[in-house]
Amino acid sequence: MKVGIIICDRYRSCSGGKCFRAARLREGAFSCHPADEPLEIVGFSTCGGCPGGNVEYVPEEMIRNGAQAIHLATGLVVGYPPCPQLDYFVDFIPKRFGVPVVVGTHPVPEKYRRMHRTLASWCLVEAQTRLLATEEVRRAYD
Repeated sequence: MKVGIIICDRYRSCSGGKCFRAARLREGAFSCHPADEPLEIVGFSTCGGCPGGNVEYVPEEMIRNGAQAIHLATGLVVGYPPCPQLDYFVDFIPKRFGVPVVVGTHPVPEKYRRMHRTLASWCLVEAQTRLLATEEVRRAYD
């Protein structure tokens, strides 16, 4: 399975360490891919900043590199604030590019969970059960 990752532009200097680790370990949202099948990240880019202009063309480049699915990084779900375009991206990318979208990459770090569970946006996180993992796993991503 080959995948691309789109991160929030606010985190454009992110090295992707948590995402790449989760892909390697099949944790968080990467747990949806079979553990016995190779997983390769073929693209890593930002959305381009609000309202997400790069989403118009970045998936196409990732698909040219073999992407069979696009992951929207965990930072789009638990960023400060969560991405206001998330639902649009989830709807737009499959319709425009014909590939599935997976919401999230790495598990939600425990320190984020502690903060976000007190916010109105927690329902966005709760809906992504693969991102919640166990407390032990969440702490490993702090």
